[in-house]
Parts: sequence; structure tokens; C-alpha cells
Amino acid sequence: MTGHVRRVAGFVASVCAVLAAPLAAETVAIRAGAVLTDAASEPSGPATIIVTDGRIVSITPGAGPVIADREIDLSTKTVLPGLIDLHTHLTGDPGGDFWKDATEPDEWGVVVGAKNALVTVRAGFTTVREAGSGTETAFALRRGTAEGVIPGPRIVAAGPALAIIGGHADVNGFRPEVNELLDSGFTCTGPVECASKVRLASQNGSDVIKITATGGVLSQQGRGLEAHFTPEEMKAIADTAHSLGLKVMAHAHGARGIQQAAEAGIDSIEHGTYLDEAAGKAMKANGTVLVPTLMALEGVSEGLGKGIYTPVVEDKIRAVQPLMATLVSRAREYGVTVVFGTDAGVFQHGRNAEEFALMTAQGMSNREVLASATTGAAKVLGMEGEIGRLAPGYSADIIAVDGNPLADVTVLEDVDFVMVRGKVIE
Repeated sequence: MTGHVRRVAGFVASVCAVLAAPLAAETVAIRAGAVLTDAASEPSGPATIIVTDGRIVSITPGAGPVIADREIDLSTKTVLPGLIDLHTHLTGDPGGDFWKDATEPDEWGVVVGAKNALVTVRAGFTTVREAGSGTETAFALRRGTAEGVIPGPRIVAAGPALAIIGGHADVNGFRPEVNELLDSGFTCTGPVECASKVRLASQNGSDVIKITATGGVLSQQGRGLEAHFTPEEMKAIADTAHSLGLKVMAHAHGARGIQQAAEAGIDSIEHGTYLDEAAGKAMKANGTVLVPTLMALEGVSEGLGKGIYTPVVEDKIRAVQPLMATLVSRAREYGVTVVFGTDAGVFQHGRNAEEFALMTAQGMSNREVLASATTGAAKVLGMEGEIGRLAPGYSADIIAVDGNPLADVTVLEDVDFVMVRGKVIE
């Protein structure tokens, strides 16, 4: 080998060694005016949070000297865990134009979702559960935010919801041949077929199984809001999902549909509008939590009488309005655990934190509603060792606000700083 060849070979080997070596992890020091490590604690005095490679390394009192690659000055702010919304639809925007299902490709949902992911994370929500979307759209967004290609929250994605034929989440309102063309492939009839669709959802990448256990308010069918699946179908769904290590979230309005879902072992009830004592007792007995989505009604009510919704949908909105004003208080009376979720996408994304005031108006304390969107929500996701509090080893999902949310939870409607997985969101 000539000297020139040896030099070239050595250069190539050096470049390869550099490329193969892991990049040095950045260490960031956050100088906080106060730190609220979790909803059960009280804000500290000034403190320093050290973040390395996307994880919290330490939280120490004061602002003493540290070794860090850079510092972030939040010395006038209260720093706390990033918020969690258990019911969002990032790939959609509000409106009653159901016909767009027939005119817009699924890929457009990724474009809309990228926009809404940024709006949502800037509002302080560092983790969301995507509660039903097109076949691949939420999964594409999930990957995009996880790999840092798209700025946004951590996404726990359901993908397409399981529904009965012609029920809420199935295609409605078109000619039969159009309904058939737009079918998502996730309707099912009978326990065997429903179990098969759960397995299909798992195979395709669902993190959680979403079902529409009852009729819905915004779908183009007015046959009531009671149970759609049979008890046997619901049990097959729950048992199959649990055998695969997945939880089930059930859109449910009618009381008997709620009760059947809880008795089948379904993990969370979304909406829960007509919750009564029997349904509440079933939820408590089975450990089923309620995600009340009060902002959903707030959002759709703002559109009444404006030609946004079809007459059948307007009638259903007006029917549920008085019930949502007492939903959380009813659930608490029956001993049901209430956790945070908004149904963003039914209303404008970014308004998620307005749900807090609606929850406190129904009797929850500031501390309780903060817990519902942090430690409580993390437990529902099975991620209580990863998110929902600030502690060494946890993901650096951090927000900052003026004031103390334990004294006034509405300060969370104006978030000044957001970090997700150790990356600052601009």
C-alpha cells in the first residue's frame, strides 16, 4: 500500500469513527423561580433543574453554580410538569361539513395534524391521546413528533375507531355506494369479528383501542345515544385488547351503554353524558375512569344556529347541553375517578386548558384538576413512571407559567415555556 493510499484509508477510517461515535448529550440547566414537581406538592422556592439527553437528572434548591452546556432563565416563572390531554383529534378541525370525508384524502389529515400538533404543544400539552383518526394519519404524526421531524406533543394514537355498521364513527349521510367506498374497515358485528378487528388495530400500530360504544352527537344519524355494541361484543373487545397489553377507550353517552362498557372491562368512558347511579357504580366497581370532555359541548354550542351543523346534529347538541353542566359532579358523587380530556378538534385546538375552569365549576379543586391532567392522566396511559411529574429519571416534559396553578388553575391557559423530551418548543 502506497503512502497516499494509506493516508486516504486513514482519513476514511477517522471519518467513519467520528460518524459512528454517539453525539455528546447536551446538558441544560433550567433556573426556575419555583418548581411544582407534582399536583400533590407545593411550589418550591427558586430551584435548578438539570436536563441531559431528554431526561431530568436533578432538581436542586437555589441557583448555585452548575456545569451545563446552556442555561434557560425561568426565574420569574412557576415550572411544572407538561400537561396531558387524554382525548384529542389532532388530524381534524371543528366544523359540521361531514361531506369532506368524500372529498379530502386521508393524507390531508397529516397536514392539518402537523399544524394542530404545534398549536397544542405550545398550549402546554406535552402528551396527548389521539382518540380516533384516519387509518394512518395519527400514526404518521406520532412518528413525526417522536423523531423531532414535526414539533408537537408525545402522541398515544388509537387510529380508526371500532364501530357498529352505520353507527357513530362509521360512515353516514351519503348514498349507500359512497358509504361503502369510504368504509374504514373497522366496523364489526359479533364477538368474533370484533375481537378480530382489535387484533387488526393492534397489528396496524394502535397504542390504544377506541370504540364508539353508543351513538354520538356529531354523526349524521339520529337514532339515539344508547348502546351500539352488545355486552358480548364489548367484552370481546376489552378481553382481546387486554390480552395484547392494550387499553380500551369507549366513546359513550347513554347510561346503559356506559354501564355495559364498564361491566365489560373497558378502561375509560369518553364523554359519559347520561351517566346515572347504576352506570356510575359499574364504573367504580370496575375501575373505569371518566374523561368528561366538557370543552366539546362548549365548542359545539358556540356553533348552534349558524348553519354549521345539520338539523339532526343541532337537535342532539341541544338535548345534551343541560346534562354536561352536572357531569363531573355526578361522577364524583358516584365515586368515579375523573381525568382530563377535551375532545380538541371538535373545538379549536389550543383551547384545551379552558377545560380546567369547567371542571372546577363542577366542584373539583385546583389541585384535583391539575392532578387529572398530570399524574392521573399518566396513570391512565400506563406511563406514570415516565411523565406527569418532575423527578430524576422522568422525561423532561416541562412547562412554565406566571403564578401558582394551585391557587388559580386558569393560569394554565397562558403557558410561557414548553419543553418536550428535553427539546424546547419555539
